[in-house]
Amino acid sequence: MKQIILGTAGHIDHGKTSLIRSLTGVETDRLKEEKARGITIELGFASMTLENGQHVGIVDVPGHEKFVKNMVAGATGIDIVAMVIAADEGVMPQTREHMEICSLLGISNGVVVLTKTDLVDEEWLELVQEDISSFLEGTFLEGAPMIPVSSVTGEGMETLKKTLTQLAQTAPQRTSSSLFRLPVDRVFTMKGFGTVITGTVVSGSIKVGDAVTLYPSGVESRVRGIQVHSDAVEKAATGMRTAINFQGLEKSAIERGEVVSTPGDLKASYLMDVEFLYLPSSKKPLKNRTRIRLHTGTSEVLGFLILLDRETLDPGDTAAVQLRLEEPVACVKDDRYVIRSYSPVRTIGGGRILNPIPPKHKRFRKEVTTGLAGLMENELPEIISFHVVQAGYAGIPFSDLKLMTNCSEKQLTQALSGLLSKRMVIQTDKETRTLIHGETFTKLTDIAKAHLKEYHKENPLKEGMSKEELKSKFPEILGARVFTLALNHLVSEKAVVLSADIVKLATHVVELQVDQEQLKKDITKAYTETALTPPWFKALCQELDVPLSKGMDVLLLLVKEGVLVKVKEDLYFHSEALEGLKKRVLTFFDTNHEMATSDFKEMTGGVSRKYLIPLLEYYDGMNLTIRVGDARQLRGRN
Repeated sequence: MKQIILGTAGHIDHGKTSLIRSLTGVETDRLKEEKARGITIELGFASMTLENGQHVGIVDVPGHEKFVKNMVAGATGIDIVAMVIAADEGVMPQTREHMEICSLLGISNGVVVLTKTDLVDEEWLELVQEDISSFLEGTFLEGAPMIPVSSVTGEGMETLKKTLTQLAQTAPQRTSSSLFRLPVDRVFTMKGFGTVITGTVVSGSIKVGDAVTLYPSGVESRVRGIQVHSDAVEKAATGMRTAINFQGLEKSAIERGEVVSTPGDLKASYLMDVEFLYLPSSKKPLKNRTRIRLHTGTSEVLGFLILLDRETLDPGDTAAVQLRLEEPVACVKDDRYVIRSYSPVRTIGGGRILNPIPPKHKRFRKEVTTGLAGLMENELPEIISFHVVQAGYAGIPFSDLKLMTNCSEKQLTQALSGLLSKRMVIQTDKETRTLIHGETFTKLTDIAKAHLKEYHKENPLKEGMSKEELKSKFPEILGARVFTLALNHLVSEKAVVLSADIVKLATHVVELQVDQEQLKKDITKAYTETALTPPWFKALCQELDVPLSKGMDVLLLLVKEGVLVKVKEDLYFHSEALEGLKKRVLTFFDTNHEMATSDFKEMTGGVSRKYLIPLLEYYDGMNLTIRVGDARQLRGRN
């Protein structure tokens, strides 16, 4: 049998608490202040069993305007609303506001309970009923049953119970979800049990022993015990009024407004994209950056309402807006919310959440406003595509998409399989199932090719750019895996060539300009003629009257081609000169075991120490010789 939550709504002192007491025998006003003042301040809870055996959890909400925030918290998760209107007063301000709040929260099933009928005569009762019927026109309660009752005499109570039975049978089944969420509406300490929280399970299920996390605080604990309607159970599921006892958790660690869920399943955010209906009852246009009070789940958070495509919003209009909050909240797509003005405090609008974890949007961006409008009506593949585009190079993990779509893992996987097969989205990380959009990936590869093209233009004599240098050209938000994936794609497409850590366009060929060809000849000639007494390269550039950077490009090309060899910083030798000297050294060791420095100097034709020492160290470094004391021996010879 499905779980049903009945919630009251209505103006202060219209008999909501007395009605619940008559139906269930439970006094929901538990605070001393409530009993002293005769008004409901906090949420009250009770339960009853209908004539068909259906068990119903009941939430009694306060009617005073000062406690509307508590009313909103109580209205979250209810299936049937009992709109309570006193026969002696009729429709009052909080009647209207509570009706608006219920509409904004998506409640669509209910009954009008006309209380205190023992205080009025038949003629007055008929007038009040006509007035209420007029008030209900255009609302979700238009045509709903209207039951006159008296909590004093008991009149109408049986009719009300039968009506509730019928409503419970026709109440829509809650959408199933594997994501467990319970917004906390009450926290208290019970002797012998410790900290206990209560709330309505809005989705998923929880078992004794399960690990849980409170969002947005991040506090972690484990379920010690569960009660549903005062009975101990092993498991609580969607729609149940539930009390949970936690292991080793202090009452001070939990506040109303937090959401109990499983570790890692929710994500808190200071931003929220929403579909916002500005109530027709509002008196003037709403300005951009209006300070507001956000009510979602059982939380109340201050923030600002950002109009993304206009400066003002007229009463009765609906728009996609961004909420920027002063404290984080943890929600999922399609959660309902209510907005109240900062001061004076009154309900001004609300609707449903489009994206619970969005990026911060710049205003008047057509692609953003169009995309958000699409979130209201598009199919799942289009919704996924929009979010992946918005994520840019950073990509979006599968866990975030679950919150952004409020879909089961199976639904989301099926939708993604089609997008992946068409390469509309590309998976960049198997572990987190992170995705980037196909257009973003193409843009990334195009940018990489553009950087390489520019590099080749500026460095025509260099083989290519280092892989790390190319990666540094992109935003830090670009992960190493995404960059590697893009680079490998370019290699597989034969657009670039990757050799060791050097990347170049496949079309790039090192080619000298006319003046560079001449410079190459001049440098080669200088090193050929000087043999083992070459010039220092900086001095050679000055002698040839060329900039060092220009000369260095040609020099490096000569080194790459094997014409010149770097022996020491700024000191290069012609390879033929080094090879000739090497042969003389080997010939010397044919008849000698050791080579003194004087022997080596004689082989070089008597070069000075500034050449002699670098040459000795060069052959040591080439593993031709090894220094032993003040002499050299042929490496590898016993």
